This record gives sequence, C-alpha cells and structure tokens, in this order.
Amino acid sequence: MTICLVTDRRRLAGEDAPLAIARRCLVAQAEYAVAAGIDLIQLREHDLDAADLAALTRDLVAVTRGTATRVVVNDRLDVALACGADGVHLRAASVAVEPARRITPAGFLIGRSVHRVDEAADAAGADYLIAGTVFSSRSKPASHALLGLDGLGEIARSVEIPVVAIGGVDRGQFDAIAQSGAAGFAAIGLFMAVEVGPHTSRPPACRAVPLAEIVADARSRFDRVQRAS
Repeated sequence: MTICLVTDRRRLAGEDAPLAIARRCLVAQAEYAVAAGIDLIQLREHDLDAADLAALTRDLVAVTRGTATRVVVNDRLDVALACGADGVHLRAASVAVEPARRITPAGFLIGRSVHRVDEAADAAGADYLIAGTVFSSRSKPASHALLGLDGLGEIARSVEIPVVAIGGVDRGQFDAIAQSGAAGFAAIGLFMAVEVGPHTSRPPACRAVPLAEIVADARSRFDRVQRAS
C-alpha cells in the first residue's frame, strides 16, 4: 500500500502566514509523516519561486533522510535533482516519463498524474500513478469532472504499476478505494487538523498533527479488503 501526503502550506499554516512560518509548519507536518510511516510526501507548492522551493525541498529532505518516507517534488525536476529529493511527480501535461528517466539517477522515483486510461498508458516507465479527481475536493472547483470509483478502478486495471487515488479522500472511503483496485491514496486535508490543541509548541495557525492513528487505520483497512478479495 502507498500513502502519499500532498503539501499545501496555505491550508496548513494559514493563507496569510509568512513563508518562514509556513516552512516551520511544513517541517512539523513532515516530522509527523515520518513518525507515522507515510510513504511519500509530494511537495506541491506551485507558486513558490525556484529558490524558495529549493529551500523547502532541502528542509523536507533533511527531515526524511534515512527514513522510509520519501520526498518527491511536484513537476520541478530541476529542483528535485538539485536538492537531493527522492523523485519528481509529473503533472499530466508535463514532460513525458521516458525523457525524464534518461536524465535521472538509478532509484529516482518518477510519478505522474493521470485522469484517463489513455493517459495511464502514455505514462509507461513511471514508478506510480496518481489518478483523480476521484471525489469532490476543496482543491478543485465544483465544476471539475470527477473520475469516481469506477474510473479509478478502470485505470488501476489498465496498468501494472501502483495507482494511487486522489481527490476528496477521507477515512470513510478507505474501503471503497481499496476495493477499486487502487494501491493507496494521496491526500491534502486528510492529514491536517481543524485546529491545533492549546498545548502545542507549533504556531497557532499550524494544522500539523500526529498522523500515526489515521495511517494505521488506512493500512489495516486496505489489508482487510485485500485479504478478502
């Protein structure tokens, strides 16, 4: 099973949080992800310039180095390589997997976002796919087309590499995602608290919280579905 935490510093630390505070909050979230055994952290901060994104990448790489948690940078292959990240996650309309693979070292992860079966077929050579948007999501407008569980299952059956669901994932959907044939899920809001408790040392707006319980629940439920199938 693959569990992927996708970052969103504005939701995590607050829309108006200075970047320095947001960075500390993201590092706290990464620490919780490592402690919980989350497989991937996808650093997805589209609006940052290269220098700020590189600094943040180095922060997360430092937190995860030597652990089972790996960091992939969303679409910025140059930053991922320069900062020692474990891989890159390519958007559906980004560079193809094959040319990216030619310039990356052995063991470098390459993932890709897909929305249809034909996009999955075109992603040959990727280590994993993230398929969505499966359910309604705060990250997408209400008019955004949904893949749904049927579409997710169709993509999962069409390829031999792991397919991870994304989009509106919450704990009530773990069983259905596992039953679709997906290898796991990626999420943003699922890995944040609504509010931070009064005894935390984190900034007041920071929604980073321990994740071990939710990760254990996900793995247990996926295992149960897979044993029953």
